[in-house]
Amino acid sequence: MPLSRSLYRRRFLEFLAASPLALAQGNADSIIASPDAAINVMDFEPAARKILPPAHYGYLQTGVDDDVTLRANREGYSRWYLRPRRLVNIEKADLSVTLYGTRWDTPIGLCPIGNQQAFHPQGELPVARAAKSRRTLQILSTATNTSIEDITRELGRPPWYQLYPTNDFAFTEKLVKRVSDAGCPVLAWTVDTIAGRHTETFERFKLLDKRQCSACHGTEPEEFYKRKPMFTGGIRKGLKTQNPTLSWRTLDDMRKWTSMKLLVKGIETAEDARLCVESGADGMIVSNHGARAEESGRGTIDCLPEVIDAVGGKVPVFLDGGIRRGTDIFKALALGAKAVFVGRPYIWGLAAFGQPGVERVIDILRIEFELVMKQCGVTSLEGITRRHIGRV
Repeated sequence: MPLSRSLYRRRFLEFLAASPLALAQGNADSIIASPDAAINVMDFEPAARKILPPAHYGYLQTGVDDDVTLRANREGYSRWYLRPRRLVNIEKADLSVTLYGTRWDTPIGLCPIGNQQAFHPQGELPVARAAKSRRTLQILSTATNTSIEDITRELGRPPWYQLYPTNDFAFTEKLVKRVSDAGCPVLAWTVDTIAGRHTETFERFKLLDKRQCSACHGTEPEEFYKRKPMFTGGIRKGLKTQNPTLSWRTLDDMRKWTSMKLLVKGIETAEDARLCVESGADGMIVSNHGARAEESGRGTIDCLPEVIDAVGGKVPVFLDGGIRRGTDIFKALALGAKAVFVGRPYIWGLAAFGQPGVERVIDILRIEFELVMKQCGVTSLEGITRRHIGRV
């Protein structure tokens, strides 16, 4: 017999109360009061949870189904160990990387995450300011609450742009041309959520939220896009950011629309990596959408080696998913990633403290990454190789 809503809610609350994480978060002394108080990026999570409505927190934290892949994204890094080296001159370390002709201070970028006004009143603007102050690569989501033009002004340069092709191909072409005209150098085509997804943890947290969500989000799917500036002039009944008719040939169509570099975001296998190269992609992002795409049960760091081997150095390969430590970044680069992208941690910082929170998250990861480079006797990214890690 199905559980009543009240009984389901009570059992879910009991589950939350019994978890060690909840116990730690219940202690007010354990929640940082300023960005400078953070020892690592995980310290920002309870601070964000304290301030966010349950539905917004659940939307941020959810994986799919049983969250197995969400856990795998983190646990995968523990299956690789470091091989430190000694007596190397490590007085200076160069963390910079050049991507498609642009130099960045570190190989740490900010993932595209939509609906950032759910986490801060100014949405993506504080993130852009933080990215500018830290010379950090930002990818802007199709589902942004801030236009590409406004982000470009705050950032001081056009960001990379993440694309959800809609089921209106003419509007998708118009959208691509708009970001191309704005000067975006790279388009990251997301291909891992076309089939849809089951965000079970999000649905559970929504049950704890007593606000009327329809007041902001509406009751019809099209109302969601009315709050998104990148959809101006393209909203119609039945519009979706999922198009099941897409194929590798779609990449050829995009080539006709723009001269931007085209990345495919959401690659997890050698087979698809080879198809990316054969289809003319300029690179790819090994990603499972922060474990929000499908319940594969495999973390992105475990997918990376076969993708790197299949690509054979023909195009750059990037990675996101589960990055929380400088050691995670080092391991990804040692396996062949050109750079990595971080998602939830900078949103925790945004939710809790705005721009200073995002800046502190970037700073912590940079400091940790530089430390592990020196511990492994490496002073440039080019020096990081598979010889510096081993499989547990």
